[in-house]
Amino acid sequence: MLAADPSAKPLLRAGLMTDLHYADKPATKTRFYREALAKLDEAVGVMNRERPAFVVELGDFIDQADSVERETEWLRTMESHYARLAMPRHYVLGNHCVGTLSKAEFAAHTGATGGHAAFEQGGVTFLILDACFREDGTPYQRGNFHWQDANLPAGELAWLEAELGRAAGPVVVFAHQRLDEDKAHAVRNAAAVRARLEKSGKVLAVFQGHSHKNDCQQIAGIPYVTLAAMIEGSGAENNSYALLEVLADGSLRVQGFRRQAHQDFPRA
Repeated sequence: MLAADPSAKPLLRAGLMTDLHYADKPATKTRFYREALAKLDEAVGVMNRERPAFVVELGDFIDQADSVERETEWLRTMESHYARLAMPRHYVLGNHCVGTLSKAEFAAHTGATGGHAAFEQGGVTFLILDACFREDGTPYQRGNFHWQDANLPAGELAWLEAELGRAAGPVVVFAHQRLDEDKAHAVRNAAAVRARLEKSGKVLAVFQGHSHKNDCQQIAGIPYVTLAAMIEGSGAENNSYALLEVLADGSLRVQGFRRQAHQDFPRA
């Protein structure tokens, strides 16, 4: 099937970015923590010019600090820049967002819900997932987890199934840890999550981060789109963010900026 007409006007547009990892600390080999502020400012400027309906940050908004106080300071700094958006902003919790902080503490200093959430815009239901739970259902905080032990607990799976059933139209899912076939970066019970998405017959796509690279897998007709991380590489040329367009026929367009790939997804 061909992609949608490139001249077709979208039902709505949403801004996407992921893995900013801001921290006031020296760079490592590939991660330039302090540069996240300038990269975020560029993305916010583009979003304010393009005016999408909302913007979603797909996790790891900040990097992990050695104390609650320092991590809170970094979070407040990032939030002061992210809040310059002229449209609603949303947050997916990443493992680094709650490496030291609790989910409630992260939410207290941002506009985040502190977990999973659902909202509707332009006839499309958007679901934000939270896989920052250990296999035993304990939420991440204070370094009590291994980053590869990511799971959706039973209560969230039930919530997901209910929201998918309730959705009157198409659904787009946002996650941090990957829900496709990626052994190192995937949610441990990703197959159980995918089974619910597939059963609904409503999901247009899943957008995720965590592994820091452009990637896309199609599983049972659903594209699982992994966005490139904003933190990787020095300089504006290594920034990465996107505009997602949802068209009336259910097809999707991803307009990538800088290192983020452009992609089209026709409705199956």
